[in-house]
Amino acid sequence: MQRLRLKADGRIVELRDGQEFPLAPTMPGLAPAMPRLAPPSTSPVTPDATPGETGALPAVRDLRRRAQLTQLEFAARLGVPVETIRNWEQGKRVPRGPARALLAVIAHSPETVFAALATETSPA
Repeated sequence: MQRLRLKADGRIVELRDGQEFPLAPTMPGLAPAMPRLAPPSTSPVTPDATPGETGALPAVRDLRRRAQLTQLEFAARLGVPVETIRNWEQGKRVPRGPARALLAVIAHSPETVFAALATETSPA
C-alpha cells in the first residue's frame, strides 16, 4: 500500500522506509511546482520559491484550461473569488497553503477533485 502525505507547502510526498519522496507531477506544465528528488550524493532539496517568485507557481492557467473552465467557473468550483484566480494566473499572487495543495491534487486528478468539491457544497 502506498502511503502519501500532503505537506503544508502543497507538495505531495510518498512515505517509504521512514523517508519522504516527492511525487512528480503528471502534467508537463507543472514540473517547476514540485521539487525533483535529488540523488543521495547531492545536497537536500531546497524549499519552494518565496512568495512573489513565479518559477514555483503551479500552472493555474494550464490547469483551468485543461479542465475547460472559465476563470469564473474555476473560481466557483474552488470556492475562491475570481480575482484570486486572476491574480494567480497573472503572477501577482502565489497560491499558498491549502490552495496550493488543492492545485497539486487537481494536477493529478481534476475530475475526482471537482466531483468531491461539488458533493461537499451541494445542499443535503
